[in-house]
Amino acid sequence: MIIYFLRHASAGQSKANPAQDAKRPLDKLGIDQCGYIGRALASLDVQVDVVISSPLKRATQTASLVANEIGHDGKLLFSPALDKGATIEGFRELLDKHVRQDAIMVVGHNPSLSRFLSLMLSGGANDRGVDLKKGAVARVDWSTRKPAVLNWCITPKLVRTIYDNATVSSRPKMLRK
Repeated sequence: MIIYFLRHASAGQSKANPAQDAKRPLDKLGIDQCGYIGRALASLDVQVDVVISSPLKRATQTASLVANEIGHDGKLLFSPALDKGATIEGFRELLDKHVRQDAIMVVGHNPSLSRFLSLMLSGGANDRGVDLKKGAVARVDWSTRKPAVLNWCITPKLVRTIYDNATVSSRPKMLRK
């Protein structure tokens, strides 16, 4: 199975009140980050069977915007196994539910998403090997029979830099507005 780990994009400052923080939307930068990452994924011909998001607003917005860019027409699924305080056990249960899919995208928060990715890549030995930046996406090939393999990880800043440094006529199609 291919798993795309997507951390929610920029949503400004955290709110002290957890109920208010759960409703915190993406800011302008976050919306732009979703566009860059979504267009980059579309140019890589990324296709997923299912998109699963944390139920927090900034994650659902990220999931929706990126899913739209890659042409995913299925419903978004929501799972507390992708929340900020989620556990690796809950994440494993989530994977078990979708193990028959060819490719899934999980959209969540740090520290849990980076921790899950680190644990998968290290075979459970290290939970701090990866730090996904806001809006970043990592592609991992995973099987219940073999260790997970990181194929690539891209950040919105990387994609934006490539876009900004290319001349308009030579920009790849995915980066043209």
